[in-house]
Parts: sequence; structure tokens; C-alpha cells
Amino acid sequence: MNKRYRWAGTLLAGFLAMAVMAGCGSNSTNGTGTNNAGTKPPAAEQKGDESSTDKLQKVRYNAFTGVSGLAVRFGAEKGFFEEEGLDVEFITTTNPVPGLSSGDIDVADFSTTSAIVAAGKGAPIKIVSSLFRTKGAFYLLANPEINSVEDLKGKKVGGAVFGSGLDAYAQVILKEHGLSKDDVTYVANGVFDAAYASFSSGQVDATIIHEPFVSVAEKAGTGKLLAKGWDYLPNFHTGVIVANSSFIDAHPDIVEKLLRVYFKSQAYAKEHLDEYKTFFVANAKIDADVVDTMFEREDVLWDNNPDVDLTALQETQQTQLDLGFQEKIYDVDSILDLRFIPKQ
Repeated sequence: MNKRYRWAGTLLAGFLAMAVMAGCGSNSTNGTGTNNAGTKPPAAEQKGDESSTDKLQKVRYNAFTGVSGLAVRFGAEKGFFEEEGLDVEFITTTNPVPGLSSGDIDVADFSTTSAIVAAGKGAPIKIVSSLFRTKGAFYLLANPEINSVEDLKGKKVGGAVFGSGLDAYAQVILKEHGLSKDDVTYVANGVFDAAYASFSSGQVDATIIHEPFVSVAEKAGTGKLLAKGWDYLPNFHTGVIVANSSFIDAHPDIVEKLLRVYFKSQAYAKEHLDEYKTFFVANAKIDADVVDTMFEREDVLWDNNPDVDLTALQETQQTQLDLGFQEKIYDVDSILDLRFIPKQ
């Protein structure tokens, strides 16, 4: 059967030893005319319409894995890419810069700080849009017996990956409560399931982490939410979409179409939340009640605003500089190309 889009690679982080999504290649059918997520492939795909596929424009897209990337994959399942005339190949890699630089990746979701630093140092990429949310959906999760951030003094705290946005949030949260990383045993414990494994096994007493791990721990009674990152760094910009500069020059129409699909997918998911939750639960393999808690908690962050706030980029860089994560403040005007942002 012809595939209009492909999910390449494997997911980088599972949820609690489960895959973040139940196999990236979930557009294969199960013999009932539906795919593994329980949704029907587009009609033309069911019929094996080869001729229409030939007319689609190819784009290789490194979308985020995990909860941040599911809505756009939901849009792919709904046929939104095809409606825009795109044949999307989802690529999975931890660092899209080499692929973007070589031309093996055309467009990618990326952390804002990494995109700025990479482009500032000469990588041939441009920021073309913000992601559906730009505030850090990061949480400080602690053992139930720890009642406050101040109680972490002398404890073991996971700071994710040193120099990352998660690390920045963790250090700022500690600072706002009169602590520094020197007042705790501060360790790099990874992200997603690696961070949660270190927490649940007792290697750390608290960790900076993403959802759904906070909701999972709360439900199990094994963790307590101490702080939400965006309360401490409300203007720290965390997510952008970047594109290869040569690809922009050669295919500006594809960049515009992809952004349109991205935000259409996000808007549809939010406006049809019950349908999206069904897709989410099927792919993330998380209990529905945990997903409900997670969605409710993060609804405030789900802006679906593609605009890039230049003031936020400046403040983000300043925070990075203050923490020693950046050598200097980069000129973002030279690395922005916002011509393709969808009209609101």
C-alpha cells in the first residue's frame, strides 16, 4: 500500500519504559482499513492512488517526539499535509543541525536556545516560526515527603542535561528559593524516561522533568509537584521551527505550506480535544485519566501563536548568558525569516 507520509526512525524517549508513541511507523494498517491509532488513512491512500502521490511536494521534517510532537502527527493522520500538497517524511534525531546543514533535513522543530546558538555560529538555518507553545512546560518534581523547594537543601536534584533549557529552569527555580546548585547535589540525569527512572529509583530526590511524568507520579502517589517552570521564567522562549536556508530559497512555498499544516494540526487538536485525546492515548500508551490531568495543566501554555517575540528572545539569551550557557548575545535579526508565518 502506498504511504503518503513516513515516520522515519525510532522515538528517542519512552514513557516509563514504554514508547512515547507506539511505533513511529503507525501509519501501517491492521487489516481493518484503519491504522494502529484507530484512524482511517486518507481515501486516496486506501485506494493506492499512485498518480496523486507523484504530484505531492516532498519535505523531510524533524518534528519533536513525545507529547510536543503528537499533534502534528495527528494532523498527518487527518491528511492535512496531503491537503496542502505535501508528502511529509518525519525524521527523528536528537540534534537536527547536522541534517539541516547537509540538506538531509529540510525543516525541524528545535529548542530556541539551541537554534540561536547554532545559527549564530554559522549553521545554515533560519528560524521561521515559533512552536505551538513557547513557555517551558517543565516541572520540578520531588518525593512526597519534600514539601517545598527550600527543603531540597542538601538533597540530590536532577538537572536534566547541563546547559539545556531544563537546566536553566531548574537553576532559576532553586535561585528564587534562596538556593543554588551548590546547595544541593546537582546531577545530570537526562530527560523523559531517563529522568523519571532516576527519580523513581531514588537516585535523585527531585528532578526537573516534562509531562506526563508529573501526572503519572501524582497518580501513583510517588511524587509531588513543587514548581511549574513558566511561573519562574515566563518569557524564556523554548520552541521554534527552523529550516535549511537553501531549502527556504528553493522552496519558499513548501515552508509556507508546512507552517500552515503545523498550526492547522494544533488548532484542530485543541478544538477537537476528545478526538485528539483518543489519538494521544493510543500512541503514547498512557492512562486516559493521566492524559486528562496533563492536558488540563498545560492548557494555559497551548497558545498556537506562530509569532516570534523578539523581546522574549533577548531575555532568553540574557538568562543563558547569566548562567554561562552562552558566550554572547547573538543578533537574532540575521537568523529570522518570518515571511511564512500563517495569518491568524
